Amino acid sequence: MSSEVQARELVDGRRAGRRSLPWRSLRLLGVLAVGVALVASATGVVSATPSPAREQGPAGCGVPAAGQPNGKQWPAEPGMTIDPTAHYTATLITTCGTVTVALDAARAPRTVNSFAFLAGERYFDHTRCHRITTDGIYVLQCGDPTATGMGGPGYQFPDENLAGATYPAGTIAMANAGPGTNGSQFFLVYRDAPLPPSYTPFGRVTAGMDVLDAIAAAGVKDGSSDGEPAVDVVLDSVAVRN
Repeated sequence: MSSEVQARELVDGRRAGRRSLPWRSLRLLGVLAVGVALVASATGVVSATPSPAREQGPAGCGVPAAGQPNGKQWPAEPGMTIDPTAHYTATLITTCGTVTVALDAARAPRTVNSFAFLAGERYFDHTRCHRITTDGIYVLQCGDPTATGMGGPGYQFPDENLAGATYPAGTIAMANAGPGTNGSQFFLVYRDAPLPPSYTPFGRVTAGMDVLDAIAAAGVKDGSSDGEPAVDVVLDSVAVRN
């Protein structure tokens, strides 16, 4: 890894501060800033609306389900409603296929609780995965209702599970703008990413790595190694169950 590291910043929608992650463009190691949220009701169950049949496009992607992000905002982190000793599964139904994630509530309870809350509020429904990195860190970024890299739910919460954190393929982790600034954006690692232990990992993909691989293979829309995916990746729905 080059000793020269530049900062790539993403602005949180609630504050003037910025989310930063180390990044690489072609020859510099890069990092994708991400913030994610999942949802669980008080009973730990959130239903997902099935996606209708769609015309297939590049990488097997189809037309997004009808609807727009609701863009809700909250003044503070939601109260704890999940059981940290329980097992939770998130199902992300995207225009390019379904990705299933086992959430780590034991090691990242506040993160999983926020993700579950936002999922239950349908905050992620109809949101676009607005960034993919194909050189250096290999991640797909989602969770921003504005699809600009600047959106968030209006609240922030602390980092968790950072001691010895690594980011192998299949990791789902939060973005941040520095310590304790997690919001709604998150990233999915489709190939081992040499990131520093600065981004809360809160689950692992258990099915759908082929979906992420196909999205990555399609590349970046402008032909670079970091930017908007070439294919239209939209989260039609996100649900969390235990």
